[in-house]
Amino acid sequence: MPRNPDDVLAGVARTRERIAEAAARAGRSAAEVELVAAVKYLEAEDLPLLHAAGITRVGENRTDQLVAKQAAYGDLFTWDFIGHLQSRKVKEIAGHVSLIHSLFTESTAAQLERRSPAPQDVLIEVNAAGDPDKDGVAPAELDALLELLAPLTNIRVRGLMTMPAFAARPEASRAAFAALRELAEQAAERWIGVHTFGDLSMGTSQDFEVAVEEGATLVRAGSVLLVPDDASR
Repeated sequence: MPRNPDDVLAGVARTRERIAEAAARAGRSAAEVELVAAVKYLEAEDLPLLHAAGITRVGENRTDQLVAKQAAYGDLFTWDFIGHLQSRKVKEIAGHVSLIHSLFTESTAAQLERRSPAPQDVLIEVNAAGDPDKDGVAPAELDALLELLAPLTNIRVRGLMTMPAFAARPEASRAAFAALRELAEQAAERWIGVHTFGDLSMGTSQDFEVAVEEGATLVRAGSVLLVPDDASR
């Protein structure tokens, strides 16, 4: 069923307001935070509604859907990959996305190095909360992965990403977000001149305001963009 254009306009506007309010609470500028529309559950034909609402950057979780949606509306957006990236699927997106938010395995890194036609910007996914049900490198193993990536010429580390467990209360995600920020600050000092850590991708529709308060530069919001106000909470 097609989305209501007015609901999408209102949903995007209200989400941007909430980002700005959260940034102000943390003494930050809203301009420091970029909204990435997570389009996993959105049909391709509805993507122009996001564009009409001012969205310029989208993220897809599935390689096949990214390929299909990009083929239909590639010129409307900057495209990111935000889901679990299997090494055997790298060839489908290498060179076709601005940023991969979810690199955390040696095998995927090897395929990216081999398949990318030009240096690919990536974020390292970190399991900041130590959740056995979530992907990501353990914080204690981050340096080992960064060491492995250092000599590669087709992978550029731009920061970190995390995905806490679903929680009924947004506040439950704060510790993981704060831990990721601290990890990025420490890594930036150790890897100066090799990797950069200017981007923190954290926060989804359930907890993006807390993520902004803790330093997110990219928030991955989906369902909250498609409703006129806070009905998705």
